[in-house]
Parts: sequence; structure tokens; C-alpha cells
Amino acid sequence: MPQLVTVRVQNRSGRPIRIWVPVLPVVLVFLPVLVLAVLAATVACRVHRVSVARALGAGWHTVSALPGTRVDIEQGRTAVLVTVR
Repeated sequence: MPQLVTVRVQNRSGRPIRIWVPVLPVVLVFLPVLVLAVLAATVACRVHRVSVARALGAGWHTVSALPGTRVDIEQGRTAVLVTVR
């Protein structure tokens, strides 16, 4: 599971803004919403006749594969870098 998300925004002034977001506290804050999302996904899997265990397993594998991901976005003079550790 990812531990830290780093967001760096470089704006027109050239001075970067860095934000470090620890994942665990954010997950704990949004846990009620996460539980509702899992219930909604379970209902959607039942409606579309998809194995719930396989769908949740695929979601967990996707989240587990996130560490090491790096996303760079550049538009004009603004650049955003998101790194998942």
C-alpha cells in the first residue's frame, strides 16, 4: 500500500510548491466513504454478474502497484509532478 504522495507544482514565478500527503491518515478520514464505495461496487458486481472477490482483488492489486508511480503534467509555464511512494 502506498505510504506517501508527493505533489510538486511549479508555477509561472518559477518557485516550486511541494506538498507531502501521508496516505494512511487520509484513508482513515475517508474510511466511511470507502466503505460505501465498496458496498456500491459489490452491488454493481452483483447486477452485472461479476465475481465480487475477483473485482475487489483486482482493485487491491491496482492500489498495491501504485508505489513507484510518477505522473508529470506540463501545460504552458505550469508543471505538476505527482510521485507515489
